[in-house]
Amino acid sequence: MDLAIRAIILYCFVIFVMRAVGRRELSSLTAIDLVLLIVMGDAIQQGLTQDDYSVTGAVIVVSTFAVLQVASAYLGFRSRKLRAVLEGRPVVLIDNGRLVEENLRRHRLTADDVAEEMRLQQIMSFSDLRWAILEANGRISFIERKSLQDAAS
Repeated sequence: MDLAIRAIILYCFVIFVMRAVGRRELSSLTAIDLVLLIVMGDAIQQGLTQDDYSVTGAVIVVSTFAVLQVASAYLGFRSRKLRAVLEGRPVVLIDNGRLVEENLRRHRLTADDVAEEMRLQQIMSFSDLRWAILEANGRISFIERKSLQDAAS
């Protein structure tokens, strides 16, 4: 039972850390980010199992994580408020061709970061955009002015 309780505590801690780190950073991992995630995983494993190296202990921990993940997904599906806490909400980065500085600061993004994503999607200017939206999964969606005009005609 001790393993399951530690797994629940560490699961909640990992969810908190992932939300605090921010979605943009998680969607574009660098080499150092990957190494840090591996080290973090090892540290979590040590905190979970301490001196228990048994197969039974591993099964308990993995099963507890699986149950918590399914329960979180289900609760997020059932509750819009909880979904916002667990997954986040989309955030407008560009509105009518202008950067929303407050939202960029809050998500630790620069105009250069947004411009880089725009270039990857062959969008050359902020003024070409109606909106740029940072999605809950960390990707940026772009809605161009001309695509809205094409849809209206």
